[in-house]
Amino acid sequence: MNLPNRLTLVRLVLVLPFVWALSVSWTWSKPIALLLFLIASVTDYADGYIARRFGLVTVFGQLMDPLVDKIMTVSAFICLVATGDIPAWAVIVIVSREFLITGLRLVGVSRGRTLPAEKLGKYKTVWQIMTVIYYLLWKSLKGLGWLPLSPEADKVFSGIGFVILMITVLLTILSGLTYLAKNRDLVSDV
Repeated sequence: MNLPNRLTLVRLVLVLPFVWALSVSWTWSKPIALLLFLIASVTDYADGYIARRFGLVTVFGQLMDPLVDKIMTVSAFICLVATGDIPAWAVIVIVSREFLITGLRLVGVSRGRTLPAEKLGKYKTVWQIMTVIYYLLWKSLKGLGWLPLSPEADKVFSGIGFVILMITVLLTILSGLTYLAKNRDLVSDV
């Protein structure tokens, strides 16, 4: 197994401690969750860069890298819904898109085609990662008492988070529709 694929598997292994850290009530658990998510995000960038730069692109990597990305980000979003930080409807939109595109990729594989990530999908992933990082940073700073807890400050941080989340939801929808349109031949016989 080559290095990019190993990095993908490392990211998958990080999901469990990340979810644990985000789910427990311990002063340093949210900063630990943030750190684990940042490490996972760096491995996501690194595995793609290394694979393309050194000609180590594999079918395993083309399939597993986006799947592991989805597992990590969806886990984060679900945990943020559970803690009341993000509205469930936004996460339902995000998760639905991820399931639909994963299903489309599986149809492609069954027909001998590997569907690589699209550029808009990569932007969507970056915004999803930025959204999760924003909320984890906000939770970490609040949990450590490093942010003012005034209602006004909370409204400002909440408003910024909502704008970031809406951009993410819009990119998620747009990238999903674009991906479906480019690969409509895979579902044309339905």
